[in-house]
Amino acid sequence: MKERRTRLLLEIALTIALAAVLSMFTVWRMPQGGSVSLGMLPLFVLAFRRGLLPGLVAGGLYGLVDLMVDPYPPVHWVQPILDYPVAYLLVGLAGVVSAALIPALRDRASRRIAFLMAAGITLGATGRYVAHFVSGMVFFGEFAPAGQPIWLYSALYNLYVPVSAVACFAAAAVVVPALAGILPVPDKDASA
Repeated sequence: MKERRTRLLLEIALTIALAAVLSMFTVWRMPQGGSVSLGMLPLFVLAFRRGLLPGLVAGGLYGLVDLMVDPYPPVHWVQPILDYPVAYLLVGLAGVVSAALIPALRDRASRRIAFLMAAGITLGATGRYVAHFVSGMVFFGEFAPAGQPIWLYSALYNLYVPVSAVACFAAAAVVVPALAGILPVPDKDASA
């Protein structure tokens, strides 16, 4: 039991470190924070392999690391909480599909794997998008062009999240099955 928990903690730590490194390689950086990168990919992979709770924990902890490493100057004390730990914690929602994805990986059911990964990534990315959208509506409305509704500005500005999610899905479609072939998918009781 202790060995399993140690292994899980190590996987979470490595996931956070890899997410931090991948987020440094950006395709596009937005002016008020946010970027297109593969930074969410390790969080998705961990959530797929280990489930909801480890995915949420890793996401929330990564959000704190990202806040320390690459913060946008806060406009209100709630804004950095919403844009960093809460937004990335919600990426861990991808772990909801873990219970169905793990058997599909073992059976090498490629269509089912693709469907479940797409569903998990959509769920996790939507959670992150909503957190950024709310933050944009509440705290960044001053950047909206004159006459444009704040909700529309926030909805359009934060489109970098689904763009990143599509890139993460493309990478996950290669990484997750390959990783399952190299490193056995942990049993459900191993994530405790």
